Amino acid sequence: MKLIPAVDIQGGKAVRLIEGDPTRETVYFEDPVGAALYWEEQGATLLHVVDLDAALGRGDNRAAIRRIAAALALPFEVGGGVRGLAEAEAVLELGAERVVIGTVLVRRPEEAARMLEALGPERVVPSVDGRGLEVTVAGWQEGQAGDALELARRADAMGFRTLIYTDVRRDGTLEGLDLEVIARVREAWPHELIAGGGVASDADLEGLERLGVEGAIVGKALYEGAVDGRRWWRGG
Repeated sequence: MKLIPAVDIQGGKAVRLIEGDPTRETVYFEDPVGAALYWEEQGATLLHVVDLDAALGRGDNRAAIRRIAAALALPFEVGGGVRGLAEAEAVLELGAERVVIGTVLVRRPEEAARMLEALGPERVVPSVDGRGLEVTVAGWQEGQAGDALELARRADAMGFRTLIYTDVRRDGTLEGLDLEVIARVREAWPHELIAGGGVASDADLEGLERLGVEGAIVGKALYEGAVDGRRWWRGG
């Protein structure tokens, strides 16, 4: 099980939101570089960085992402507001290992295909974000954007080889994963699957392992100490 800490950046700070609501934030680090370095020191092998301001179309935190790249030896992926090839290339030039896309896959699939062709499946990862199986876009602010299983199958047919699924209903709540929904995504997606949204304990991660899910993005449960990341980074 690949345990991936989330570093969400809003207003230049490392925060966690509840259900993706930008008004319901908890600040964990005043400087996101501190958060990234902390998880590197704890033993993480990959970080999931989200530029919340870019996702919501109200500026960006690229300066902070550049500083993360300069400070870390650890690879990291970046999502949030990456809606075209030029933006993807700009984020990769900051030092990211790969970019995470969501809205563009739903609204401009031809542009997502162009990104995949130009950069390859190792550097572009689609994220299916949903309230259960109802897809959300535009920084999770707009729902009824399609069916998560259909979107996963479309991403497979396009040639993507890693998929992130996030349950927006539970993200940041510590309510636990909806393993029944994730099981359905697992059935629809035959390649590497990374899941998140509401991890509350090691039991959630063990549930993902039983489903054959390869990775988990975890935020609040790590920051609050509900999950001991070192156990998983040592090999489970």
